Amino acid sequence: MKKPVIGISCYVEPAQWGAWNIEAAVLPFAYVASVTQAGARAVIIPPDVDGAEVVENLDALIIAGGADVNAALYQETAHETADQPRVARDSSEIALYKKALELNKPFLGICRGMQIMAVASGGSLIQHLPDVSALSHRPAPAQFVEHGARFEAGSLVEKLLGKEMIVNSSHHQAVKTSGTLKITGWAEDDTIEVLENPDHKFVIGVQWHPEMHHDKRLFEALVKAALHTPR
Repeated sequence: MKKPVIGISCYVEPAQWGAWNIEAAVLPFAYVASVTQAGARAVIIPPDVDGAEVVENLDALIIAGGADVNAALYQETAHETADQPRVARDSSEIALYKKALELNKPFLGICRGMQIMAVASGGSLIQHLPDVSALSHRPAPAQFVEHGARFEAGSLVEKLLGKEMIVNSSHHQAVKTSGTLKITGWAEDDTIEVLENPDHKFVIGVQWHPEMHHDKRLFEALVKAALHTPR
């Protein structure tokens, strides 16, 4: 039996290796490793504002973490701590997400990926969590912190992970309003940790980083769903 093919969106950032120091399409390898270890093939998808049809050739889609989503997309002025907007990536990932919904493809949004889901669904973001919560969600850029999360009974996430777990976070923004999506998970300070699309069998976003966590059940569940998805 052929292994399912799962697309993962990636960054376009300055990168250095060998003699090169140039703009590159890059992605932490933990995403790829998590997909392959769960039994699928990983395909990295760089930003392409007209390229959402690539989802037709996938069995599932992951929108990865990364820089802050452009506040203009939810009609706000950017906070002073916000990253420089990645306009092409924002547009590309929103289009990829909507195409995955259109084609009923299994979908997993991770950190920024969950925030993309919210913004694409008419929601908005908290632009700087330290302004509204004393709980640390990111000690410093590129550092992780662990905290508890609880999940709604009967939700997809609860079926996959149980009632609660310890998650690993590295984010200073979070979902404020979820638009048409359903909130099914919360951190200890009630920050939104999970969003689901109730109109689809497997469309879920999580605020933490399962690719960097020892618990790989989300990837295993995504691969299982992809096995049963007609391309």
